[in-house]
Amino acid sequence: MDWKSIVKFVVVTLLLLLLMGMSIVLGYTDTTVKLAYEAFTSFNGSNEHIIIQSVRLPRALIAASVGASLAMAGVYMQTLTKNPLASPGILGINAGASFAVVFVISFFKVADLSVFTWVSFLGAAVAALAVYFIGGIGRQELTPMKITLAGAAITALFSSFTQGILVTNEAALDEVLFWLSGSIQGRKLEVLASVFPYLLGGWVLALILTPMMNVLAMGDDVAKGLGVKVGLLKLIVGVLVILLAGGSVAVAGPIGFIGIVIPHIARRIIGTDHRWLVPFAGLLGGVLLLAADIGARYIVMPQEVPVGVMTAFIGTPYFIYIARKGFNKG
Repeated sequence: MDWKSIVKFVVVTLLLLLLMGMSIVLGYTDTTVKLAYEAFTSFNGSNEHIIIQSVRLPRALIAASVGASLAMAGVYMQTLTKNPLASPGILGINAGASFAVVFVISFFKVADLSVFTWVSFLGAAVAALAVYFIGGIGRQELTPMKITLAGAAITALFSSFTQGILVTNEAALDEVLFWLSGSIQGRKLEVLASVFPYLLGGWVLALILTPMMNVLAMGDDVAKGLGVKVGLLKLIVGVLVILLAGGSVAVAGPIGFIGIVIPHIARRIIGTDHRWLVPFAGLLGGVLLLAADIGARYIVMPQEVPVGVMTAFIGTPYFIYIARKGFNKG
């Protein structure tokens, strides 16, 4: 038993709980820890109690869930593609899910959360299949560089489609613009409840697959030699990423950089053993998104910055560092 890793898990878990508490207490409306406690133990219908129960608690739970899902998806995508820059945002999955949601809002006037969920999954799946298809064209095998280029192309394609729809449909633009920036402001608990079964299934599957991902990380040939059905495993991982990334986009829109940055930070702290790395990255993802969401409330108070802007502000310097490090090695 690795006691150092256990201590690290305890610390990051406590940090996650602390930030969830801060997310419930802090904001434009002044509240205190005592007031938040009373909102759950002796609810009196006051404005502060209503805000805590119906706005801030759902917001904290959504931030933790979405952050964890994106981080775990990033770990799996980086291991699967052997690409340190892989993430749902870079490989087009977020863009595909976003386009699908904007499409049904614009042309079918859909406002049903359950429909958003399935549409988001469908868009994520189409984008993932397109990336693998384009990356696999040619005589050479599917390399990290080919996947990255294919992901960039699919991201640009779906982003252009999304912008084209919004330019010709001002009503849809007003409805989804803040969502497209990546935001959890105003999301109700029902929004999370509609996708939580899929996120939970993705988390459980992610933990179950960790031993096999350790083997896959050593290379396809080694994994095959040890009896791992590599093709089937990659297919399952693809479904896992679609569940986590598609569900996250359905709830909060396309939030970037968590899937890139958090896996690298987690590896530095906890190591490369996926049995530790995957759950630890999930906790760190929740920590980052909660911290970004709390910061977003104070930048231009009383207005709020979309949390996707905050994660980009935090993640961009580290992304540049990762990219430069990769190019230097190359």
